[in-house]
Amino acid sequence: MCAEKFDCIDVFLLAENRLLREALARVLDNKNDIRVVAAVAYDVNVAQRVGELRPRIIALDSSVFERIGFDIVASVRNAVLDIKILLVGMDSDKETFLRCVRAGVSGYVLKEASANEVAAAVRSVAYDGAVCPPKFCAALFEQVANPRSEFPRYRGKSQSRLTRREQQLVQMISQGLSNKEIANQLNLSEQTVKNHIHRMLRKLGASDRMSAVEVCRVEGIVA
Repeated sequence: MCAEKFDCIDVFLLAENRLLREALARVLDNKNDIRVVAAVAYDVNVAQRVGELRPRIIALDSSVFERIGFDIVASVRNAVLDIKILLVGMDSDKETFLRCVRAGVSGYVLKEASANEVAAAVRSVAYDGAVCPPKFCAALFEQVANPRSEFPRYRGKSQSRLTRREQQLVQMISQGLSNKEIANQLNLSEQTVKNHIHRMLRKLGASDRMSAVEVCRVEGIVA
């Protein structure tokens, strides 16, 4: 349990596997300076709960990330603007790591990490540090030195190529809204929204929703 003399690091743990979730929550909660405020599986109300509890860190396991993708990152950052995001149990994939960094993730812990290494990552991220697997350090330096190299290839005239509806969708995606939530707000079917997004991704040369948002931020379409 977090001792009163310490500045407790509140962690919201989001993991699909119950055994992993409970084991990791127990390990973290036993640290003197870490307090697990919630340990749950993903559901549509997660962002709302994060907003209510306002933890310093949200720790996501790889299964949540694989299921929801970059939308979950945008959703929780929209709920708590200064929240730190730690991804736990991730694959050793350079492209995914770099995209996570661009999306605002502060820590990336690989599957072979121990529970104590996860706790150390929580502490580092909580105090404005960053956790980067050693094998990816060179890739990160290369990205900083050549910032255009890893971004989607399409640049220029994005706004003129997107319809007004597609620009509206980009704004809503950047706010962390799901396809279903967008459909409800625009009074459209979810399939229609998916079709619009598919065309938008093709125009922008983006591989997924959050990559499209990144392109549009560079072009000034979204803040």
